[in-house]
Amino acid sequence: MPPVASVRDSSQQQAESGTRYGPALTLLASLFFMWGFITVINNTLLPHLRSVFDLNYTQTTLIESVWFIAYFVASIPSAKLIEKIGYQKSLVIGLLVMAAGALGMMLAASIPSYGVTLAMLFVIASGITLLQVAANPYVAVVGKPETASSRLNLVQAMNSAGTMLAPMFGAYLILGRSKGGTAAADVVLTPAERFADAQSVILPYGLVAAVLVVLALVIARFPLPAMGSATQRLAKEERARHSLWKHRNLVFGIPAIFIYLIAEIGVANLFVNFVSQPDIANLTHEKAGQYLTFLWGGMMVGRFLGSAIMQKVDAALVLAAFSVGAFVVMLVTVFSTGPAAMWSLILVGLFHSIMFPTIFTLGIKGLGPLTEEGSGLLIMAIAGGALVVVQGWLADAYGLQASFLLTAACELYVLFYALWGSKTTAEAA
Repeated sequence: MPPVASVRDSSQQQAESGTRYGPALTLLASLFFMWGFITVINNTLLPHLRSVFDLNYTQTTLIESVWFIAYFVASIPSAKLIEKIGYQKSLVIGLLVMAAGALGMMLAASIPSYGVTLAMLFVIASGITLLQVAANPYVAVVGKPETASSRLNLVQAMNSAGTMLAPMFGAYLILGRSKGGTAAADVVLTPAERFADAQSVILPYGLVAAVLVVLALVIARFPLPAMGSATQRLAKEERARHSLWKHRNLVFGIPAIFIYLIAEIGVANLFVNFVSQPDIANLTHEKAGQYLTFLWGGMMVGRFLGSAIMQKVDAALVLAAFSVGAFVVMLVTVFSTGPAAMWSLILVGLFHSIMFPTIFTLGIKGLGPLTEEGSGLLIMAIAGGALVVVQGWLADAYGLQASFLLTAACELYVLFYALWGSKTTAEAA
């Protein structure tokens, strides 16, 4: 990303020119919607692949681990690509990389192949990483600088809308059109049924690929604002005189993002399998997938609610309260059965809602000229989602329900960060 000063100068120049930003902001919001949508399709894809390839929980969660490893691997190459070819071309390439991965998923379904599936999901996630690195600065410049926060909240809401709609899409077009998705939990499929089920992925990913290509063509021809670079060198020289590691809120914020992602991704990925169990809700995977909408819908509601509360209450205190709520509902999930266990797991979405943006905001607080580097490290910490494979191993070794004790432990670290780790410290000279 370019330095904050560059973004601010570019924003001011655009504001003074009287340019209308509505169409550009709408187009950028569609990108946030799409990567939220595609990411959450995984939540219905994972139980589908588990039955198609007869995977254990470790192998199932490895799929999501590969997805988040891409964030770590692709972040630095994405930044270098943007520096070389610019932001608009990078957005187009990111969308085309995602489209190529979606087409590859159709190939993986036709074979079918677990290995090719892993590779294609890595490709899709790499494209999303490039979009994230490129799109965020654009959101900051399409409009007046004083309304940047409002615009960022808007696109985050669009991201939540994508995550809320994706489970319905996946449940209907993937789980609803497969034997494993509509049969009773833990049904054993014949090889012929597995092959037929694999084909249900072809249509949804074909539709996704088509939408991504159309978006790439639109963005390639759209007059997006240019990013300013006049103050970039000055900002780099200023940042060189400071140290990131003297800021406690960032040092503890990086593992807070990393650990929180383990909790969020573990809940989302194992939700369908958990709810489908006979002693929980005894639903088919298709029906259980539909309940994911409530989980992600709770996250969207929680973001609006948390934003309103934080106008009057310190963000760290709100984060602490939400982490306590998340810890309590996860204990209910682990030690209860039936509807209570199912709805407590759904409710954790409400408490998780504010965690990522609030930790991120607290993590960069007071960094001044180091804000860009600190933000980059926090974004790379999203790779923590790759460690969801640890919960998969716990589920295989000790049971799926008991594995959510890992989630509860993650909530305790977030509580520690809210109460102590997020406190800013004056940087030494």
